[in-house]
Amino acid sequence: MNSSDASNSLALYHQTAIGCSRLITHSYSTSFTLGIQALHPRIHDPIYAIYGFVRLADEIVDTFHHYPKSRLLQEFWDDMHRTLLQGISLNPVLHAFGQTVSKYEIPLSLIEAFMQSMATDLEQTEHQESSYQQYIFGSAEVVGLMCLKVFYEGNTDLYDQLSEPTRRLGAAFQKVNFLRDIRSDWQERGRIYFPNVNLTQFTVREKQQIESDIDADFNVAYQGILLLPATARQGVHLAYAYYYKLFRKIQRVSPVQLMQGRIRVPNRIKLLLLGTSYLKSGLGRL
Repeated sequence: MNSSDASNSLALYHQTAIGCSRLITHSYSTSFTLGIQALHPRIHDPIYAIYGFVRLADEIVDTFHHYPKSRLLQEFWDDMHRTLLQGISLNPVLHAFGQTVSKYEIPLSLIEAFMQSMATDLEQTEHQESSYQQYIFGSAEVVGLMCLKVFYEGNTDLYDQLSEPTRRLGAAFQKVNFLRDIRSDWQERGRIYFPNVNLTQFTVREKQQIESDIDADFNVAYQGILLLPATARQGVHLAYAYYYKLFRKIQRVSPVQLMQGRIRVPNRIKLLLLGTSYLKSGLGRL
């Protein structure tokens, strides 16, 4: 095989690896799939790669029941380090992620913080304020910062300017997830993420305090979305709009109702939000 053939074969592996992360995204999340598709095509693949990586790690700790989760997560962590060191992996998800980390200079510290939060889910079932904030940072805020590295493609000044709103958007998304999944996290996994909350007597006041915190995150995040480059703004706004819609639905139910079942946004509403986002973008209102 000559060098040209070898290069073409490696390019095929790169695309196959990205395809695996794309499939994972399509299979696990309608909302994020729609959000990614609303981004400029040039940045679809790296965002799929980031989502594939974080999704796979999350599945280890949340759904790989009856398997040695701690060992599997450690092996995944070790394989990630080898991928970044060698520049290639036989795990297509790690390979696609490693290529993205290298190209967009995603700091190792963000990846380590994320993996540490995943490990926390295997060891800790309740949180104090400090551990709660640390978990939010590692499980959600750093994922937004990874994506921001892709959006700004090496522009350090703009990345620094948008870091705080990006973190607040990731925090808002994660806290909404916590409220949406509060029943299953508690009853199926034994986890209580919100500090100083007794879920056996979850009160309206406690729920409203959590919601006030989320509202503040959304407000800061929205101002940052307006400053994103055009290649990313519509896709991020779509994810924001979906989560904000879900948040408003959660606000309208009582703590008792929230503990009885998962609140959802139907796919038809997601598609409506996509159309609205496109319309706003076309009219220059976003």
